[in-house]
Amino acid sequence: MKAYIKPVDYRFTILSILLLFLVSGCSLTRRLHDNQALVRKITIRNVDKEFSLQAANYVDKEQQPNNWLNLQLYYLFSKNGKNDIGEAPAILDSSLVDFSRLQIQQFLVNKGYLKAKVDDSIKIKNKRAELIFSAVEGPMFKIRKIQDSIADKNVLNLYRANRPQFSHVQPGGRFDTDSLAYDRDEFYLLMKRNGYYDFYRQYINFTYDSTFRSSVVDIRMIIQNPTAKSSHPVYKINNTLIVIATSDGRTVGKVDTLQVDSQFRYVDYSHKFQPRTVIDYIFQRKGQIYNIDRQTLTTSRLSELNIFRNVPNPTYTKLADSTNRLDTKIDIVPLKQMSDRVEAEFLFNSGQYGYNLGNTFTDRDVFKNAAILQVKLNWSVLFDNGKSLSNPNGIENQDLTIGANLIYPRIISPFRKLPILGKYGVPHTTFSTNYQLFYELGLVQRTSFINSITYDFAETANKTHTVTPIDIEFSRGVINPLAQAELASKNLYAYSYLIGRTIYTTASQYTYQYNANKLATFGDFVYFRGSADVGGNTLAILTNILKTPRDSLGSRTIFGHAFAQYAKAETDFRVYHSLGGERQLVFRLNPGIGVPYGNSKQLKFKDTTYVGGLIFEKNFYAGGANDMRAWLPRTLGPGQFNRATFYGPPGTTKTPSQGDFLRGRLKYLDQFGEIKIITNLEYRYKLVDDFFGSAMKGAIFMDAGNIWRLHPQPDAPNVEFRLNNILPATAMDFGTGLRFDLSFFVFRLDAAFKFKDPQFSGSDQWVLVKHFNELFRSGAFKQAYSASNSGDTYNFMQLNFGIGMPF
Repeated sequence: MKAYIKPVDYRFTILSILLLFLVSGCSLTRRLHDNQALVRKITIRNVDKEFSLQAANYVDKEQQPNNWLNLQLYYLFSKNGKNDIGEAPAILDSSLVDFSRLQIQQFLVNKGYLKAKVDDSIKIKNKRAELIFSAVEGPMFKIRKIQDSIADKNVLNLYRANRPQFSHVQPGGRFDTDSLAYDRDEFYLLMKRNGYYDFYRQYINFTYDSTFRSSVVDIRMIIQNPTAKSSHPVYKINNTLIVIATSDGRTVGKVDTLQVDSQFRYVDYSHKFQPRTVIDYIFQRKGQIYNIDRQTLTTSRLSELNIFRNVPNPTYTKLADSTNRLDTKIDIVPLKQMSDRVEAEFLFNSGQYGYNLGNTFTDRDVFKNAAILQVKLNWSVLFDNGKSLSNPNGIENQDLTIGANLIYPRIISPFRKLPILGKYGVPHTTFSTNYQLFYELGLVQRTSFINSITYDFAETANKTHTVTPIDIEFSRGVINPLAQAELASKNLYAYSYLIGRTIYTTASQYTYQYNANKLATFGDFVYFRGSADVGGNTLAILTNILKTPRDSLGSRTIFGHAFAQYAKAETDFRVYHSLGGERQLVFRLNPGIGVPYGNSKQLKFKDTTYVGGLIFEKNFYAGGANDMRAWLPRTLGPGQFNRATFYGPPGTTKTPSQGDFLRGRLKYLDQFGEIKIITNLEYRYKLVDDFFGSAMKGAIFMDAGNIWRLHPQPDAPNVEFRLNNILPATAMDFGTGLRFDLSFFVFRLDAAFKFKDPQFSGSDQWVLVKHFNELFRSGAFKQAYSASNSGDTYNFMQLNFGIGMPF
């Protein structure tokens, strides 16, 4: 007996939730008492444009207007003030209004308007209050001269030599106490970088004398010597003690103790780590002057090893003599050595549904040198609702992957000893091996075995490099005999080559990233990721020298099998533009191209020469949660490819009694290309600060793009890349989404709608405009599509669930 699961009508559910919010939002003041008013607007008058937005932030938090959705959630879920979902109403409080007035006035004084005065007034209508703050700024005071009074000559020289590089306080500039605070912090850090271990911010003071008639200010910076001392001492690093506790934080019991050298003494209660594991990433060496940046760098790099649970800042002890030396102690608590994580995902779209199960086992200290071993198992299954004539069995395909990564926190090379390269990030050497089995009932069983060595390191804080000098792949496909016969009957030999061939690949890869460290921020910046992948050249030279035999398709072979030769490049360019707060506009351009050549350039099928193509694993595919979000993965393109036209309506094969199963067998496999151009535009904003423990954020987006074949294909018009085919073959969608930010990861839900579908022609491509009445129901268009596509349904809307941001 076959169980049938009735699919959930997610569209009705979404509309119901939206309706709930709309109905509940009829009145924002419905819970207020007669003598209460809700603050809904803040107006700042007569304040310079440069400071008006900042001035509004000085209104007390409890008098800031509520976010509409935050307030609705509070009304829906709060219970006598005991529930913290959403945001409590900002009820007018005259005492807080007066406090806010004083805060704004002081803010203007700090910005150089020393005579500023601020008045407040309140307007109330229908229990909604507007707070009005009116300023009389007076003249802006400017800096006439800057002097210093520093008792220690060495400190004085350090200050004067570096002040031009960091100071925001200049003669002729606006007087600003925030700039004075900035200068104090910058000079404090400068002192900490130059050996002044016990220097404190309190040593730095500013006095200023304002001449009100001429609106100018004279500033003096004063740094006194420590009490009873004639100067500020400079400290140097002496010995370093490293103490590693057990994973539960205990430092008792049997211990491994080692005097590593004249500086380092190593004490390990966990018995799990070699001294080099930690010492390689300690950047303060004996005899060097104390430097707070090296202290921070040490803490950061030890944390990035991902084997320690707690790495606090080192502690320092002054030696009881007059040498101004510091002994260092670093206390570390390791993570548990072994862990196991299970992950699961579920996707569905009008009868097509599936799941993805994953398990990752991690050993964080192989060989006692911080090497991390990860063993991953992943199993994916995609089902159909069984209504399709081309696939009545329900299961579309299965994908099983088993892999292991051994990750060393350093560059391992057979050549001379390389530097640690840890200034901007921990470098890694990854030895990887993966086995993949892809199985589609009635079509193919394809296995792949991939082995590689990869190096990654940071050139600067913003620039990272990933180099894979060795990537060896062996792939083998076995096609179902009936499917093979059908492919031959339709002269689709290229598909046999794509999925049913046994082939080697040896390649080298390189990836460069810029500003990846800023992706979680909300500022203005540009992100770039570029990758290059070149394969088969070494084997081409070797087989040409050895004159190895060619296979039946004309390709050179090694060990009895052909090898692939290709070059592939892809870029990901993004522009992030801040709109204030957590509002952000993101534009993304993601092009790519793969070119087969040499041993993969031309293939001969039954005395007919065809242009070759990339191997199955190297092609581009479109659709899915991270590019064209209104299409399922692998279901868009190439170009104006139309599956119904390409395979013909049901019953047109040479054996019509069996039906046209070829369309179903190649589903999710026949829509690939050597060229990709995807663009995305997304507006991101925050909706709710606290939604059941997460920050709920929203997004509105538009996607455009497609994939194309590099060369024209028999019987499939308009699938190749041509300048006059870019716009007609470009797909478009738009949608909206929610992101639930739990700090350690983001859970994402997007709803995307097809707007322009290139599988159709002319005005029929604008599917949403032309068939809007069938958005959530079936009509003539959907019925005709199902009839010409072996029972497959057409869906305007696609829901995507995911972890992390789409880009």
